[in-house]
Amino acid sequence: MKIEEFFSKEEQANILEAIQEAEHNTSGEIRVHIDDKCPGEVLDRGAHVFKVLDMHKTKERNGVLFYLAVGNRKFAILGDAGINKVVPENFWDEIKNKMLEYFKEGDFAIGLAEGISMAGHQLSEHFPYQEDDVNELSDEISFGK
Repeated sequence: MKIEEFFSKEEQANILEAIQEAEHNTSGEIRVHIDDKCPGEVLDRGAHVFKVLDMHKTKERNGVLFYLAVGNRKFAILGDAGINKVVPENFWDEIKNKMLEYFKEGDFAIGLAEGISMAGHQLSEHFPYQEDDVNELSDEISFGK
């Protein structure tokens, strides 16, 4: 199976909808990247993907990457410097734990959409949606190897 087929077209549409809905409440930018396998440490790979996707180039440095390596069941949530300097250290823990509940049941698309929704809600407190907000990053899911 190709990695692009891990989520059905309907699941991909639901994830995209979750991203767009979350971004409607915050000026933060959310991306999802799916790999088959994660070579090495998941946070290192996520940081590499974050850079490749130019997520560090947002005006407020408020990009969030949901990184999943589905083949070896690893995932990470990475926030840019603008987020990390204003939120508590355990900011992502509640979201990760909620996603993990779904993932353990095999509900990856639902868990991902729920995590995205939670991130949008929490980000809205620190980075509220602005009327002149520009979507700085693609909402499309990106796929690796």
